[in-house]
Amino acid sequence: MVIAIVIVLAIFSIGLFGLLLAGAKHQGAAIFDHSFGFGMVIGAVTDFLDTLGIGSFVVSTAIFQASHYLKDERQLPGTLNTMHAIPTAFEAFFFVTAVTVDPVTLISLVLAATIGALVGSEVMTKLNQRWVQLIMAGALIVTALLMAAKLLGLISLLGVANQATGLVGWKLIAGIVGNFILGLLMSAGVGLYAPCMVMVYFLGLTPIAAFPIMMLSCALLMPISSVNFIRHDRVDYRGLFGIILGGILGVVVAATLVKSLSLTALSWLIVLVSCWTAFSLWQTAQRQKNALS
Repeated sequence: MVIAIVIVLAIFSIGLFGLLLAGAKHQGAAIFDHSFGFGMVIGAVTDFLDTLGIGSFVVSTAIFQASHYLKDERQLPGTLNTMHAIPTAFEAFFFVTAVTVDPVTLISLVLAATIGALVGSEVMTKLNQRWVQLIMAGALIVTALLMAAKLLGLISLLGVANQATGLVGWKLIAGIVGNFILGLLMSAGVGLYAPCMVMVYFLGLTPIAAFPIMMLSCALLMPISSVNFIRHDRVDYRGLFGIILGGILGVVVAATLVKSLSLTALSWLIVLVSCWTAFSLWQTAQRQKNALS
């Protein structure tokens, strides 16, 4: 099964890269532009942290907000999903080949998340900039709360006695429904890692089993949801290919070279940054509302 998963990841990544090249050509965007270097830095930092379990959406959104990187924030969810899709495929490769999970459980939950993301991305492409800003602000608050709960040890307590590597019966059905909903939210900018970890812990899976489920779900749902974002021109291509390249390098470094690294202080900083970014997005959305009143 591992070989089949690796082949699927490769096909999805190559297919997405081709779609991004076509999308960039359609918008008249250059592959190597003046933002390529800065994009590499963004990708390297965010996907390095993502591989270590911190997540990439919060940090990426904060960087975009602080640097005013995006000209149109309606493109934020689409840009997040497309820029991290291929690096996340590399993450999934490392975890799927290293951790054993029941095949039925893994495939069922991953397919559910992928279908959810496809539906969610179609909805997101219909929303105006103010609604995207409000949804992203809410997503960042939810992510910050889950990160804080993880840092306080509340999430790990849920799975401390779990031994199962697969789900059956009602637990499998609950996992499928839950991951479908998380796929929907992923297309709106809510990171899947922390809520998926909470869900599989509640359902009784061993903590290490959460990683291939999380990584593979994101690795497949992000390219699928990206199709809608590309089709509706909801992707900012400025520096995008630099972000992808930097992201791949960040994943490889984190997965192969980093053996022990304390991330507690950095994680708490990111929680604060997430709250600040959410407040900034909410303020911008309110200003737009007042301007239209």
